[in-house]
Amino acid sequence: MSGTRTVAMAAGLLMLTQLASRILGFLRESLMANFYGKTGVTDAYQTAFILPDLIYWLLVGGVLSSAFIPVFSEYIHKGKEEEGWRVASSFINLILLLLSVLVILALIFTPYFIRLQVPGFTAENQALTVLLTRIILIQPLLLALSGITMGILNSYKIFWPSALGTVLYNASVIVFGVLLARPDEPESISGFAIGVVVGALLNFVVQIPALRRQGLRYYPIIDWRHPGVRKIAVLAVPIILSYSLNQIQVVVNSNLGSHLIEGSLTAVWYSYRLYQLPVGIFALAIAVAVFPTLNEHAALNKWKDFVLTSSLAVRMVIFITLPISIGMIVLRYPLIRVLFEHGAFTPTDTFATAVPLLYFAVGISAQSVIQILPRMFYALQDTWTPVVIGIISMLANVAFMFLLVKPLQTGGLAFATSLAAVLNAILLLYLLRKRLKSIDGRRMFATTLKTLAASGVMGLAVWFGGQWLTSLVGVGKLASIFVLLAGTLLGALIFAAATKAMGMEEFEQTLGLFQKRFRRG
Repeated sequence: MSGTRTVAMAAGLLMLTQLASRILGFLRESLMANFYGKTGVTDAYQTAFILPDLIYWLLVGGVLSSAFIPVFSEYIHKGKEEEGWRVASSFINLILLLLSVLVILALIFTPYFIRLQVPGFTAENQALTVLLTRIILIQPLLLALSGITMGILNSYKIFWPSALGTVLYNASVIVFGVLLARPDEPESISGFAIGVVVGALLNFVVQIPALRRQGLRYYPIIDWRHPGVRKIAVLAVPIILSYSLNQIQVVVNSNLGSHLIEGSLTAVWYSYRLYQLPVGIFALAIAVAVFPTLNEHAALNKWKDFVLTSSLAVRMVIFITLPISIGMIVLRYPLIRVLFEHGAFTPTDTFATAVPLLYFAVGISAQSVIQILPRMFYALQDTWTPVVIGIISMLANVAFMFLLVKPLQTGGLAFATSLAAVLNAILLLYLLRKRLKSIDGRRMFATTLKTLAASGVMGLAVWFGGQWLTSLVGVGKLASIFVLLAGTLLGALIFAAATKAMGMEEFEQTLGLFQKRFRRG
């Protein structure tokens, strides 16, 4: 099987499982909106993830993709598998030790962190946030195990166990959240937090059989002197620095949001989830699938293949996400009504959530592209460049938030994220071109212009069609479902016809990707 076909098959599998996971994720958010609405209680739940996520991403999330996977993959591709397992064992033991220390400290100092994070919360909501944070703090240890396992399996180009794990994770959150929900008791939202912990455990357990079949070798060692361990440490330093500094924008976002009307952080969070939907289903799936192949090309000095594979991934992501971005902008009201407007979530909440969604949607394609570009640097075993660019983008994001939050409120917080993503993508592309001499930039630019043109035509047709349908059928639940489905179908047909008429090769490639996946399925 060719490298391109391998990437396409892996990306197709990941897209389908990510789609299933995201559907469950939105079911989870929809049920939470039904039980608790857009209130201080849901603000507390969303805020409770900040400290656990900080700990996880500080030591595990970014380090896995930027340092561990490239080094471990290099040992595999060069036939030094046994040595690779010794390096992996040292990494696992060190990470779990450091995580345990951080989690214990975080449990002790949670109240102080929450007061710093959301000073605008009421005393009751701060206390609830502390409770939920302490429950979720168990999650980083479990996610570390599942993340490392995923990294090892991905190095062998095995993707399905971790993909299944994400589905089980969301299913667990739904089950526990629904079973323990008591809308008149704010503390009962902790059922969703308990589901997060159980889901993280399931995410790890489901991957163990595949890991054992691959010849799991574990050693109870921390070999500081091994060159592979030292290489991971050197590559990890800038990532740890980056994720530490990156929390500044998270703190600023929640701090500013806590001073807006109650429920504002929930509106931003729900719209951010919609913003991340195409990024997670398509861009992240393609990025994860292409990363082992990029590592292989870099390890074997196949630079032409490296550039062509990278270009294909970027162009496919642009081709898929630009029309979704336009479609989400013009259909944002029926989309939010269908997903969230029921129970305690009111039409007023729908309008409030549509504001940040509009500004988030502008940056979907840029956010999607930067799922791939840093991985190109990681495959080159250069972690400093994307970190420096990330810090510049983070500082820009913070500046944009302060400038925009007053005139645009929640929309300003969202628009700042989109503008920072655009800046990040532009700077990474520029530096990659300098590094590789060529990144197939002309084809990327041509794809962007053609896709934007087709998306613009599609967006106008869908907007006029949606307005006309809404005037006929209204804004009820069934009516919104009809408008959303009709608009999506109309948009897909117009976009497909326009891109096919322009002879875009990405149309055939994307169509082929899904056809192969479904034929195999």
